[in-house]
Amino acid sequence: MSRLLRLIKRASREEEGITGLETAIILIAFVVVATVFAFVVLSTGLFSSERGKEAVYSGLQKTRGTLELRGSVIAETDGTTVSTIVFDVANAAGGEPVNLDPLATSNKVVIAYRDDTQSDQNVTWTRDWLVGDGDNLLEAGELAEISIDLATYNLGANQAFTMEVKPSLGGTMVIARTTPAGLDTVVDLH
Repeated sequence: MSRLLRLIKRASREEEGITGLETAIILIAFVVVATVFAFVVLSTGLFSSERGKEAVYSGLQKTRGTLELRGSVIAETDGTTVSTIVFDVANAAGGEPVNLDPLATSNKVVIAYRDDTQSDQNVTWTRDWLVGDGDNLLEAGELAEISIDLATYNLGANQAFTMEVKPSLGGTMVIARTTPAGLDTVVDLH
């Protein structure tokens, strides 16, 4: 019987060593899993912040190229229909230069016209510099006059129309106006 007790004591001593080893293995496994989890969380956070930064820079780039309307929109008429629309544009505060060459084939400003009966996504327009340095770029402190020939659109009295000025970068400038009931030779479209 004493031999049996010694055998049981020896077996129980060996189990304590194994239990300690098992505990160490489990502890190491927890540490490894926690490290992997921390790495995944940090990687995801860095990836998300990088995407957020890209979105902010993209928004800034879009905003920096925006044009703004300066002054009135003038309609020149023959007394019955509008022949030409004239308005002045400038670069928005802190904006990037905008290519205002009407003959450019890339990075150009596109102007769309729309009224109740017709739509043209690329109307012909011309540019005159009121304040500029001689190149085709509208830069800070410069002012350009845009003229659009609308003679073929039969825009008459008391008629609503919309023009969209779309630079290659930046937001679209929407000009929505209604012609008055009576058309003089020159009309300020408020």
